Amino acid sequence: MSQGQALPISYAGEPGAFAEDAVIAAFGDVARISLGAFREVFEIVTAGGAEAGVVPIENVLNGTVRENYDLLLEHELEIRGEVVVPVRLCLAALPGQRLEDIQRVYSHIQALGQAEAFLRTRPWQLLSTYNTAGAGKAISDRGERGAAAVLSPRAAGLFGLEVLADEIGDQPGNRTRFVVLARADAGPLALRPTGTRHRTTLVVAVRNEPGTLLDVLRVIAAHGLNMHKLESRPSRERAWEYVFWIDLDGDVADPAMAAALDELAGVTTMRRVLGSYPAAPEG
Repeated sequence: MSQGQALPISYAGEPGAFAEDAVIAAFGDVARISLGAFREVFEIVTAGGAEAGVVPIENVLNGTVRENYDLLLEHELEIRGEVVVPVRLCLAALPGQRLEDIQRVYSHIQALGQAEAFLRTRPWQLLSTYNTAGAGKAISDRGERGAAAVLSPRAAGLFGLEVLADEIGDQPGNRTRFVVLARADAGPLALRPTGTRHRTTLVVAVRNEPGTLLDVLRVIAAHGLNMHKLESRPSRERAWEYVFWIDLDGDVADPAMAAALDELAGVTTMRRVLGSYPAAPEG
């Protein structure tokens, strides 16, 4: 890359994946690089090969993307923003194919689950792939007849596939929340504005004793903070112990938030703020 040229934004998946939709929603039509795995996104940002990375953190139907929670804890990156992307699914195949011709349906395991009601209407063989857009690309590259992919309409168009059935998701309001990651020493990112609300994400560990998590919750409540989310993950330090991921409504610069974070240091064995950033609209 030539000197002065902007670094790309990284994401996991093929062009046309929902992750690329998230990049466009967060930054606009910027230079971007598609990678094969979530870990590669974290690694390229850590190494300075990308300005930022965009990864999914939770879906309204399937819950949290646990791998990315673990990768956040493993890497010294911070959350700079978030964006919520609608998940619109269709069934697409090579031009000229009909529903009656389809025998095999490919997609990511979560997408297959999100379109389960539609897919059960026919005796198709369901095959999982690493990515929704990748399923469409594979069918296109192989010229595979008798096969279809569950993916977004935009991805279907990118790979020259025809939509056989649109809006096949079980829940019309399905959407995925993505977070934008950058190095702590990176300058401000040119994120599209998302609103005035802020969210602070932190991870804490407590002693494996009765009441220790309650002490954390009491600190949060005492300072009048709204807890948007609380989730546990196994600790990688000790077997059968857990760390807790917490999303709080508010900016780390707010006096109540700053005071709560200081007080949490006294009731936890580990406390790490992963980011304080503009929150995406809830709708």
